[in-house]
Amino acid sequence: MLDELLGRAKLKARIEELEEEKHHLERRAEAEEERRAEAVKDRQEAEAEVNRLEDRITELEDRVSRLGGDDEAKLDYRGTEDLFGERRDEILSRLESFSTGPEGAFSAVVGDDIPDEVADAFGDRSALVRRAAPCLCLTDDAGLVSVALDAPTLPEEFATWNDEFRLERSWFTPEEPVRVALVRSDLFAVGVYDGESVTLVDEVESDVMNAHSKGGFSQGRFERRRDEQVENHLDRAKDALAAHEAAADGLVVLGERTVLGDFRTMADHVATVDASGDPEDALRAAVREFWTTRLYCL
Repeated sequence: MLDELLGRAKLKARIEELEEEKHHLERRAEAEEERRAEAVKDRQEAEAEVNRLEDRITELEDRVSRLGGDDEAKLDYRGTEDLFGERRDEILSRLESFSTGPEGAFSAVVGDDIPDEVADAFGDRSALVRRAAPCLCLTDDAGLVSVALDAPTLPEEFATWNDEFRLERSWFTPEEPVRVALVRSDLFAVGVYDGESVTLVDEVESDVMNAHSKGGFSQGRFERRRDEQVENHLDRAKDALAAHEAAADGLVVLGERTVLGDFRTMADHVATVDASGDPEDALRAAVREFWTTRLYCL
């Protein structure tokens, strides 16, 4: 009765209405947050599936291009082999020992397009060179040698006939110690590779949030927070790299495609590799993957 006289009854009723409305909005907000979290998770899974399908499409497109004509469909490599270490050196020594008369040995580095000189030198099998490109391709006027090698650090394109094959060991393995850095969004390792073994000289590991899941951060806050963590990690990696600048000449940066852009202006060579595990093992695996040469027998 007193509340009605003082006008408080209406105010209390309005407060109850507002409280109920607030609870309703909070429940809606929570439901919306869960939907957004699920949407982010679904998007991340979809992106992973898109990447897988893109790789598959690329593989199929390459197969279609190789089977574009009846003649090409019948062509295949006589053999292939991954070369590293002693086996690579043995094969290179054999090729270096080859000698013939003037203008009897053909050497070329080719990219996306096959020049006429290469097509003339390899004839029908120039289609196999196209599949292996970019590569160094070698043959002779008698057809005794016919190979392609996808050396890790190929020079500018050229095509030449001589009395021996033109190839340099530095295209396949460093002749002087070189710094090698492995960069992932949560890991950084830098070492020195002398052509035989790699020595770890520094490492940086950071706690970076993984794929977003239901609960916790909202999508926007999660992505901003993760971007900040990755950026801080990359800054620490650059500082570590600068601290060991005098360790060796040259710099090769390997790692995840999404983080390599920050290092392109600093490095002599940049390449994507799939290296997991702890810093030392991952760096060793990255070095082996990058400096492995694929041999194609044409």
